[in-house]
Amino acid sequence: MDSNIVGTLNVLEACRHRGTDHLVYASSSSVYGANTTMPFSVHHNVDHPVSLYAATKKATELMAHTYSHLYAIPTTGLRFFTVYGPWGRPDMALFLFTKAILEGRPIDVFNEGRMRRDFTYIDDIVEGVVRVLDNVASPNPSWSGDSPDPATSTAPYRLYNIGNNSPVELMAFIGALEQALGRRAELNLLPMQPGDVTATYADVDDLVRDVEFSPATPIEVGIGRFVEWYGQYYQE
Repeated sequence: MDSNIVGTLNVLEACRHRGTDHLVYASSSSVYGANTTMPFSVHHNVDHPVSLYAATKKATELMAHTYSHLYAIPTTGLRFFTVYGPWGRPDMALFLFTKAILEGRPIDVFNEGRMRRDFTYIDDIVEGVVRVLDNVASPNPSWSGDSPDPATSTAPYRLYNIGNNSPVELMAFIGALEQALGRRAELNLLPMQPGDVTATYADVDDLVRDVEFSPATPIEVGIGRFVEWYGQYYQE
């Protein structure tokens, strides 16, 4: 709540007082919550979050829209899909898996591995962010309150997915990591965690149309780059 709600309010207020030309902020694929229609589209309704984190991320999008409407601040929200790669957070799955495999410890695999994720390599995320920065959000002249489009508005407001547009089975992700490390993983199969979802899959048609970019780094390439970096950084 402090980071996502209060923090976003502070950023929006700073933009209002400084006359910011374009605010681009990180949302999350978690906002799709209980949705099951695949691929997830920014034009779908997202009113059923299954975690408090997801609810706060949806709230940041609504807050941004309010400031776009009231103060004409162009805002663009980017829904990131399962970002991985070098310099990531060490509490994320890829770091935990790599560390455990190298130390000969089992890795926790939730929902017994029966999950699919739209894993998106960090370089693709950065490329998408940079391109969107230069594509300033503008009003949608065909927007109608009779049939409101969640991704656009009469205000200068936009939402985009940034995902690989290619869901991967969790076990295939682990297999690619085993291949890169040259070691087998010992699996500790566990049930689904509360607040988690079985699959994510990004519809990136709007991103392709507006900034001519679609993430496409295969997991074998992305994980290979991560493992190379990990070995150098941690001297493993």
